[in-house]
Amino acid sequence: MRILIALTYYRPHYSGLTIYTERQARALAARGHHVIILTSRFDPNLPAHEVINGIEIIRPKVLFRLSKGVIMPSMPFWAFNLVKQVDIVQVHVPQLDAALIALFARLLGKPLVLTYHCDLQLPRGLIHKIANRVSNLANHITAQFADVIVQNTKDYAENSPFLKKYIHKVEPVYPPIKIAKINQIDIDAFRKKYQITPDQQLLGMAARLATEKGVEYLAQALPTVLEKHPQSRVLFVGPYQDVVGEEEYAKKVQRIIEPIQDHWTFLGVLSPKEMAAFFNICDVTVLPSINSTESFGMVQVESITCGTPVIASDLPGIRIPVKESGMGIIVPPANAPAIAQAINTVLEKPEEFQSNSEVLVKQSEPQAVAIQYEKIYQKLIS
Repeated sequence: MRILIALTYYRPHYSGLTIYTERQARALAARGHHVIILTSRFDPNLPAHEVINGIEIIRPKVLFRLSKGVIMPSMPFWAFNLVKQVDIVQVHVPQLDAALIALFARLLGKPLVLTYHCDLQLPRGLIHKIANRVSNLANHITAQFADVIVQNTKDYAENSPFLKKYIHKVEPVYPPIKIAKINQIDIDAFRKKYQITPDQQLLGMAARLATEKGVEYLAQALPTVLEKHPQSRVLFVGPYQDVVGEEEYAKKVQRIIEPIQDHWTFLGVLSPKEMAAFFNICDVTVLPSINSTESFGMVQVESITCGTPVIASDLPGIRIPVKESGMGIIVPPANAPAIAQAINTVLEKPEEFQSNSEVLVKQSEPQAVAIQYEKIYQKLIS
C-alpha cells in the first residue's frame, strides 16, 4: 500500500519522534510498502526531494519558525497532492500542519491515523504560549478527523487530559526499538575513545538537552552519589549544543554541572554502534523527565535490551518499561534526592534488577511495530 507519513522534523534531525518515525518507515518499506515522508526542510541545505533506504522524502521550504514549529507556505500544495495519491495518511503530532493534512484526508476520503506522542508543554514566554495554543487547536481538529489514534501506552492515554476526550479511538502500540549488533571490539573501542577506565561507575543519560528531560535533577543528584561512589561519571548522549528553543535551559544546566564537570561528559550524537556500546557499558541509565512532553522514553527499552537497569520518573507512560520488565526503579519526578538514592541502590545491588524483559523487547522490535500499524491500516482501508 502507499502510505503518507507527515511530521514536522525528520532525519537528520535528532529526537525521539524522528527516530521513531525513521524506524517505523524503514520497517514498513522493508515489508513492501511505498512510504512517503512529508516533512520540513528545517535545514536549507537539505534536498527538497530524495529517496533514502527505499523511503521517499519530500521537504517543503521553511519560511520562518514559531517556537519549535515551522511555517511552510507550500505545505498545502504538497499535502493535498500527496493525500490524493496514497491509500492511508498518518500524521505525527505535535505538528502545526496536522489539522490541514487531516482536513485534506477527510475531504478526499482517505483513512487517517494520528500518532499522538505527547501533551506538549513548552517553556514560558509569549511565543511559546501562542505556539502551545495553536498546536493544541491543531491537535483537536486532527483528533476529530482521525479514524484511529495511536499512543505508546494505555497508561499515558488514560492520564492525558487531551486523549481522555478521544479514548474510544486510542490503540496502544509500543515505539519501535532497534539496537545495533556489536562485539567486545566495539565496546573496547568505545572505552578507549571516551577515556573510560575500569574503575568508573557509569551513569548514562540519552536525550536532547531540553527542559522536559529534567537534566538538572540528575546533575543535582550526582554530588550525593559521589559521596558513596567517588568514581561515578555521567555520560550524556544526544544533542546538547544549539538545541532549538533550549538556549537558556542549556545555560542553567551548565551552571549546575560546573562544580562536578570532572564527572560529567557530553558525548553528543553517537552512531548506532556507539549507542549500543554506550548502553552496554553503563551501570545504570537515568530518565528524569519532569512532565507530559515525555510519554515513554524509548531509551529505556534500548537500555533494558542491553541488560542495563533504568531509573525513570513516575509519570504516565514513562513508568511502563520499568514496571513491565522489573529492570529498574521508579522515582518521583523532579526529585534529585530520590534519584541519588535510586542510583546508589542500583550500583550497590545490580543483581536485583535483572529480570525477564523478553516480552517488552519483542513487542518493541520495528518489525513487530510495523505489523501492528499494518493491521490498523488494513482494517481502515477495508
